[in-house]
Amino acid sequence: MHKSKRKIPAGTTALSGRYLDYASGTEANPSALHELGAAEKRKLEDARARVAKVLGAHPDEIIFTSGGTESNNLAVLGMPPGVMVTTNIEHASVLEPAKKRKAVFMPVGETGLIDSRKIRAALSRNTILISVMYANNEIGTIQPLREIAKEIRHWNKNRRNKIYFHTDAVQAVNYLQLGVEKLGVDMLSLNAAKIYGPRGIGALYVRRGTPLGPILLGGEQERGLRPGTENVAGATALAECLEQAEKIKKSEVKRLTTLRDYFARQLTARFNLAVNGDLTKRLPNNVNITVPGIPSDLLVLELSARGIYASAKSACKSGDGKASHVVAAINPKIKDTDGSLRFSLGRETKKSDIDYTLKALSEILKKLKKWYI
Repeated sequence: MHKSKRKIPAGTTALSGRYLDYASGTEANPSALHELGAAEKRKLEDARARVAKVLGAHPDEIIFTSGGTESNNLAVLGMPPGVMVTTNIEHASVLEPAKKRKAVFMPVGETGLIDSRKIRAALSRNTILISVMYANNEIGTIQPLREIAKEIRHWNKNRRNKIYFHTDAVQAVNYLQLGVEKLGVDMLSLNAAKIYGPRGIGALYVRRGTPLGPILLGGEQERGLRPGTENVAGATALAECLEQAEKIKKSEVKRLTTLRDYFARQLTARFNLAVNGDLTKRLPNNVNITVPGIPSDLLVLELSARGIYASAKSACKSGDGKASHVVAAINPKIKDTDGSLRFSLGRETKKSDIDYTLKALSEILKKLKKWYI
């Protein structure tokens, strides 16, 4: 007698049986009670535990999201009513939701760093949330999270209202220490797409006891904080990318710091172009410059025509024709006609790439200065 083949959805754990739960998902839903669902749930919880281990957190403190933007929105909009304190150079996914609640936007200094004493001075009995990004996505400056956390701990010890601390760590994961206890944060945002992982998956670390509520409704997944069928494959990929980043972090930081410093020195020596942001308290892969009198978009297109792919600012805001809000914050005199370029290095970047870019810049600036300066 002919035996029928097992009928299970593609991509789902291969267990025996016939799949008749397509309404839950054409791949097994990890919230389903049957055996296939339980198998997917185990994979999801394994990924959660692996992410938690990298952060030095408890597995139930990891909430999977669709990426850094959703994680930041959840951290900002999911907190109870009260005043929020943040900086004026945050990513748009913090700045925009911050505008929808009471927010105090603290200016950074000319090097792109926030003074923790300014944060302390901004606190009040109505403050509930501080959000300061770990490392800036445009100029690469690394904020003094531990100092800010110390100010918050001092406040919480001596005041009635408790203040919670969130950081957008999306750009920091490849290069900086991630232990949430040492950082002193209550929430921390991650994005797989920035650590050589797939788009559409991220996470938010939420310390036990943080009074965070959902901003989306319709399901009880992720402790009720993020409804919707879980992205099991994405969560697994995020865990793998985090682990890989930890393994090579020390060597990559050393290698990229050497390339970064060489690039910065050459830009100054050859073209008299200053690097935006603090020169030492910055990510090892970031070089951001301003080119007076030449529009950013034109510089990006000229580089692209030569096979060099850089950006003027955050990709989320590219093409709006305005100067970078981050560069404008540290240099109020900048004009929309002054171009800024963000070069961000990665695992495949070599010294030959830097030298080729320097040669191309020489040609581009010689050409464009005839028209614009």
